[in-house]
Amino acid sequence: MPVNDRRPNHAPREAARVALPTPAGEFVARAFELGDGAVYVALVRGEIGDGRGVLARIHSECLTGDALGSLRCDCGPQLRASLRSIAAEGRGVLVYATDHEGRGIGLLEKLRAYVLQDGGGADTVDANERLGLPADGRDYGGAAAVLRAVGVRSVRLMTNNPLKVDGMREHGIDVEEVVPVQTAAHARNLRYLRTKRDRLGHAPPSGPELNGAVGPVVDVASLLGEPGERAGRPYVVVKLAQTLDGRIATAAGDSKWISGEEERRVSHALRAACDAVLVGVQTVLADDPMLTVRMVEGPSPIRVVLDSTLRIPDDAKVLEDDAQTIVVTTDRAPAARRLELRGRGVGVLVVPSGPGGVDATEALRALRHAGVRTLLVEGGAGVVTSMLGAGLADRLVVGLSPTLIGTGLGSVGELGVLRVRDGLRLHDSEVHLAGEDVLIAGDLAYAQAKAATASS
Repeated sequence: MPVNDRRPNHAPREAARVALPTPAGEFVARAFELGDGAVYVALVRGEIGDGRGVLARIHSECLTGDALGSLRCDCGPQLRASLRSIAAEGRGVLVYATDHEGRGIGLLEKLRAYVLQDGGGADTVDANERLGLPADGRDYGGAAAVLRAVGVRSVRLMTNNPLKVDGMREHGIDVEEVVPVQTAAHARNLRYLRTKRDRLGHAPPSGPELNGAVGPVVDVASLLGEPGERAGRPYVVVKLAQTLDGRIATAAGDSKWISGEEERRVSHALRAACDAVLVGVQTVLADDPMLTVRMVEGPSPIRVVLDSTLRIPDDAKVLEDDAQTIVVTTDRAPAARRLELRGRGVGVLVVPSGPGGVDATEALRALRHAGVRTLLVEGGAGVVTSMLGAGLADRLVVGLSPTLIGTGLGSVGELGVLRVRDGLRLHDSEVHLAGEDVLIAGDLAYAQAKAATASS
């Protein structure tokens, strides 16, 4: 019998339930106490419904990999990849098994096994056995009981481990499909992954390299303003980087780099502070941005692209796996293309069309329903204009480069303003220096006026 056999003699008791925002989106965290006092957490996304064919992951606790970012194993990348896949699916469960540390031997014994691997040349299986412990001492009865408690009856199980498949079936959860968890190998865990493949029968993981982030954190709290609840949409911050004469690109289309490095670091810090960052497909086609956090240490936000007909190229950087991506489209987009993107782990939201493509109001409503509470809008000019023109932006942050380029692409299009006094103005504005660039931020006055009208 496994060293930590904790098969509950009764149904697990739900002890807490709360919304949990993550870099992959918002989940409902449901904590369950098992019969012996162990606590498992189920991260639930969407409606479970009839409980059939649910995308699910049984994730074994790994303090070193999940929380500390250890490169000795692939646990952290698997955890993040699984959450992104469930978020893209829109329906699924990740069960975090807190008594599975070190394949069931516990944290201290796992660290002792590491010592044997480093000093004695043992692989991960030999090290456990030299300590008088099983190569894999996990039991899956508790995880199966938690799945049943949240309404799951059959799963598409995300795992590379055949023992997890057997464990689910042994405890009454039907496994309809095994979905490999694809992560990148690292020089420090390649031997470990090969041992799991050769001696434990695991499927070999494969996938893109993980994204890294460097640089000190930038405090952008004042630039961000005071995010608060909005009726049916996220709190929206529009961020522009432009020249003194209001251009975001030259007449030839060049836009790199208008702002300096310090201003770009601020932009990355703003991304890290928000749930999601949004651009239009024209920006993807013209600039091919990554929209991840790289210049400061922080989480990359969900990347959102407005694309009414799904023109986004297959090799676009925003479709790479270093952060979650959602494409907001319309029913004009081919159904086959929607399925193709979803198959790559990209979320696809379908909303009504607007005058210029995707209806901005409906897009924001759909994003809020998906758990996005703060949204950074970075461009392009058409998207910025639609947000400002429809009164959907709460905060404006403009980075001004000490540069003049003359004729070029303007940062904002037609807003229907005929008199200067009717133009949009910033309320409680502030000014900061970022290297040689100037940052101006403030609340948009129309948002204040609407709020005052609504409260009167």
